[in-house]
Amino acid sequence: MTARLQPALRFLTGLALVGFVSVASAAEPDRPNLVVFIADDMGYSDLGCYGGEIETPNLDALAAGGLRFTNFYVNNMCWPTRASLMTGLYPKTALPKNGSAEGGLHPDATTLPQALREAGYGNYMAGKWHLSDPSEPDGPDAPHHRGFDHFYGTIYGASDFFAPADLQLDGESMTREWMNNPDYYYTDALTDHALEFLRAHRADPETSKKPFFLYVAYTAAHWPLHAKPEDIAHYEGRYAMGWDQLREQRHARMKDLGVVDPDWPLSPRHPEVPAWEDAEDLAWQQRRMEVYAAQVTCMDRNIGRVIDFLKESGEFENSLVLYQHDNGGCHVEYGPNRTGSWTREFTTDGKRQPIQPGNLPGLMPGPQTTFQSYGYGWANASNTPFRLFKQYDHEGGTRSPLIVSWPQGLAPELAGGLTREVGHVIDLMPTLLDAAEVKPVEQRPMAFEGRSLLPILRGKPEVLSERGSLFWSHNKGRAIRDGDWKLVGAEKKGPWELYRLDEDGTELNDLATENPDRVQTMEKRHAEWLRRTDLGAGKK
Repeated sequence: MTARLQPALRFLTGLALVGFVSVASAAEPDRPNLVVFIADDMGYSDLGCYGGEIETPNLDALAAGGLRFTNFYVNNMCWPTRASLMTGLYPKTALPKNGSAEGGLHPDATTLPQALREAGYGNYMAGKWHLSDPSEPDGPDAPHHRGFDHFYGTIYGASDFFAPADLQLDGESMTREWMNNPDYYYTDALTDHALEFLRAHRADPETSKKPFFLYVAYTAAHWPLHAKPEDIAHYEGRYAMGWDQLREQRHARMKDLGVVDPDWPLSPRHPEVPAWEDAEDLAWQQRRMEVYAAQVTCMDRNIGRVIDFLKESGEFENSLVLYQHDNGGCHVEYGPNRTGSWTREFTTDGKRQPIQPGNLPGLMPGPQTTFQSYGYGWANASNTPFRLFKQYDHEGGTRSPLIVSWPQGLAPELAGGLTREVGHVIDLMPTLLDAAEVKPVEQRPMAFEGRSLLPILRGKPEVLSERGSLFWSHNKGRAIRDGDWKLVGAEKKGPWELYRLDEDGTELNDLATENPDRVQTMEKRHAEWLRRTDLGAGKK
């Protein structure tokens, strides 16, 4: 292993990892590698294999040989989903205090890589962490102290793609990588380092026979709209039809693919979105979506590089690969005053050109001189056919693709197919531990909230443990799903809405008035869940 990758720092001393026991030797070759890709702020319909026109051939190929979930849920914002992925807990329970990820993970919680490390896995991460204080890159909740042998990436929730402000490797600043380097691009660099980790893992005699867990948390397609010129040029003119026609085209393909029920109507255009023929600054509007699509295709290309490594090393067949989003498409329109620690005044390519933040019509996004988002209209299209966006607990904010590839472990009859079984990001840690033959005995500060989805992958969903209610409560949303019924509110103190998702997956027919007893019962259960998970800072 190269000197630069020597693990100078270890996970938090004394952190309790009892509660997980390996039931297989670390040297056994049949234990799968685990690879998790997560994309940032993308809608359910963006990928080609879920109905989108954005070119994602590598993810489409994984889906063609794997399994796609059509009822998979995440939380409605970035860090809550990441907290659940790393702990198998709801975000309020996973964090030591409510409302902010900057407090780090709960001190009693065992993370997924910590559990896998105890079972003999090598653990590597590249990308956005968003679960510790950015001002403490070497703090106790930094990834390399929470179970990852090596971490390359960022802590902030947003990053300049050409020069991430808090770029680090195991707590050491790596800003030298992008200084005066016009060719640096974050999505590519994440994959470069991820592959470096895997090559070093296989080259080191101490780790070469161990399975590995690789977590690649891309910031694509989170704002800012930054993409390489050649990727933007590839999409030039593709979105001249506008968001209304795009939504209709996507919805038709989604029905053909079976990723949505053909009986579900397309939700109405969001009231903040004008009809395309009435929209202003159409050239600028088109460019916003062109850059967004360019970011996604670049991410897909990089996912393909990881898959190629697995195939070339002969490990693809027994690698369990997951792909998901962290929440729905983000609608927020950013003004010129939206700046922070992640922004800067001048470009870093040696030319020191001024950077103009904000969604300024006429200023074409894409280069580092801009810092824009794609806004209501295109986010509405990304979330086709659902309502609302990131920050909300309606389906548009919380339903995500989940692609599972595992040629050696997936039931052969499932290859290329779909499952309508309900899953949630809280299920992924139990699922991965189950696949790795690590038996979860205890998670703290509470028991796992999720269940292993491995029976679905084995083709035996009938032996799944019972699916209890699912809960959400963050930012502008709150919800509970109980079977096919979903109670959801768009504001914390606003009215509840009630839907039958099997019949009305786009949440257009509110049944709350007709079912007051059900509303009352579900509201009570949601309140009980809030009390149960409100542990506060450091409480046991």
